[in-house]
Amino acid sequence: MILVGLTGSIGMGKSTTAALFAAEGVPVYDADAAVHALYARGGAAVEPLEQEFGDVVVDGAVDRERLSRKVLNDPDAMKRLEAIVHPLVGASRIGFFKEATEKGADIVVLDIPLLFETGGEKNMQAVVVVSAPADQQRARVLARPGMTVEKFEAILARQTPDAVKRQRADFVIDTGQGIDHARDQVRHVLATLRSGWTRGDEPT
Repeated sequence: MILVGLTGSIGMGKSTTAALFAAEGVPVYDADAAVHALYARGGAAVEPLEQEFGDVVVDGAVDRERLSRKVLNDPDAMKRLEAIVHPLVGASRIGFFKEATEKGADIVVLDIPLLFETGGEKNMQAVVVVSAPADQQRARVLARPGMTVEKFEAILARQTPDAVKRQRADFVIDTGQGIDHARDQVRHVLATLRSGWTRGDEPT
């Protein structure tokens, strides 16, 4: 089973690209969705985050906006958050691998926003970076409800720059040219991986 890490900076179209892989029948592990489940009412992260950060829980669920305000510009708080959440996410990933193995999947995609930032690329057999022109990225992100320029820039500051991600990628998928073009690139990546490609071969 080939482990593919899928990543990309905010607003680059990573979620759309993950859906394209899923549409091709490839199991996709969504780290963000796993975190949402952990933060939801009854989620395993609710109690420890409330104990660590105080009033970040509303109606039994973690309020992501409140939590964000406590950690976004505080590196120490971010480390404490990650120390709680990352092991819980890891446990959910084990269940995903078990199910994919039982289904006989030859490729699985791990959709991880902070893949490079956490060193997770070392555990992957291939890394796919989703990218788009900076002006499209900015327009997409600032169109999101509640997003501000300040918040956008703070998020970018935490992320490995797009140019560095592209340089370190095994494959780059450009979402700036529409969904059909992105779908063709996804199919090309899958065909290349299934042809026996291994890291060290010519990047695509």
